[in-house]
Amino acid sequence: MFDRRTALAGLAAAALPLAPATGQLRNPSPPTATRRAPRLRPGDTVGLVQPAGFVADGFELDIVKETIRAMDLVPKASQHLEERHGYLAGTDRERAEDLNRMYADDTVRAVFAVRGGWGSARILPLLDWNVIAANPKLLIGYSDITALHMAFQRLAGFPTIHGPTGNASWPERSWALFRELAFEGATPLIVNPDSHADRLVQTAYRTQLFRSGKATGPLLGGNLTVLSALVGTPYLPDFAGAILFLEDVGEAPYRIDRMLTQLSLAGILPQVAGVVFGTCSDCTADRAFGGFTLNQVLQQHLQPLGVPAFGGARFGHIADQASLPEGVRAEIDADAGSIRILEPAVAP
Repeated sequence: MFDRRTALAGLAAAALPLAPATGQLRNPSPPTATRRAPRLRPGDTVGLVQPAGFVADGFELDIVKETIRAMDLVPKASQHLEERHGYLAGTDRERAEDLNRMYADDTVRAVFAVRGGWGSARILPLLDWNVIAANPKLLIGYSDITALHMAFQRLAGFPTIHGPTGNASWPERSWALFRELAFEGATPLIVNPDSHADRLVQTAYRTQLFRSGKATGPLLGGNLTVLSALVGTPYLPDFAGAILFLEDVGEAPYRIDRMLTQLSLAGILPQVAGVVFGTCSDCTADRAFGGFTLNQVLQQHLQPLGVPAFGGARFGHIADQASLPEGVRAEIDADAGSIRILEPAVAP
């Protein structure tokens, strides 16, 4: 499992220089219903990029390409897909060039991130936002790809999909929901499966209610660590009236507490219309710090907001994660633990 803290420490120690920005940022352009990426069709070509970490070897890339073909799509590898630069999949400029070229390439219908890790934020100043905004295409990925999703919502103005990366396992439940969103342009109701697993009450896939009610707004969010690290940069969208969704992995409750505190002090949490916390894999309490469980920390931060909020939703670093369309309006029902998509993520 990738350890972001180790990677960040390594970055500081190595003092790797970030390439300078190539131009001015575009003016913020919020998503609109008329600016959507085209839906995917069988036989479409989709780009494969690695904006952050790299896959271990060519065999894993072969599996990624086979996965894309199993979707009845044609994979197109980016120029630097097999590069490696320390723990990154090529230099910042190479990774940015790959993404820029995919959005400038008229033969490419959508772009899949092969994996997450760390490094997407490093390339944000090097992306050609004019080209990206002029060529709406679905960007698909999660975890560190959150940095790109947030920047796309701020600067490109069309929905993307926070969902499995190319190297994910893609079980049937994940694939079915992605197909609904990306191929069919559907507006599904996303709920956890009813799984009692021979128990009197459900424990697996169980949601936790923090505050009752329903709320409507654009879905915005992703990995908490990555999102909170963008606070104070020009790459975060406006969260006023949004449904904020968050997930993380390998973070002790006190670190979740610290990051949520940062979002609160930065004025982000007080603006949202509702909050959904997904699955926080391996987020157990550290005895050295004692005290609060993850749910207690979430309750402390989310309940006082006075907006509908629930946790335990089926997205995050889990095998059968749900895809969530960024920038698309949705309604959450905290009591039912549901997310209802209200408009298509793709154009007809």
